Amino acid sequence: MTAVMIGYARTSTTDQKAGLDAQLRDLEAAGCTKLFKEQLSSVAKERPELDRALEFVREGDVLVVTKLDRLARSVADLVAITKALKAKGVELRVMSMGGERFDTSTPTGKLMLNLLASIAEFERELMLERQREGIAKAKADGKYKGRAPTARSKAEKVLALKTEGKTPAEIQVALEISRASYFRIIKESA
Repeated sequence: MTAVMIGYARTSTTDQKAGLDAQLRDLEAAGCTKLFKEQLSSVAKERPELDRALEFVREGDVLVVTKLDRLARSVADLVAITKALKAKGVELRVMSMGGERFDTSTPTGKLMLNLLASIAEFERELMLERQREGIAKAKADGKYKGRAPTARSKAEKVLALKTEGKTPAEIQVALEISRASYFRIIKESA
């Protein structure tokens, strides 16, 4: 029985289309016949495509990711994922590490995987720290204004449509705003 290679790709935002495309290209080149992809932050509580991938894999399969940080958000998260894979008899391959397989059934394999996850988590924390420092400097220099509020800029339109008798759902669809944004605008106008 030949192993089926299942690929999982993730980027943190929908703006990172090139990064997602590169991951998918690399996974296909590695021989993945089934791909799961999503564009959301690793800190999101739900990662539905990862859940689907973990449900999809069968004994003898190999779950392939391009980098460890695309799979897990922390060491504890990685341990939980690898434990679920091991219980199903599925191997993990991380391409950025030469495509090596990790035998997490051995103490050395567990140590290596945890060390690599710790390093990835450390790198992520350093990157976030540099990002916060850069934002603080830009704010101090008066160059950073933050993300432009999208829904709040539509407050007048929301109130006008409400006055016209439109339902909250109709207004949300028409102005492409969330339910929470709609009710926040209504509450702030009261």
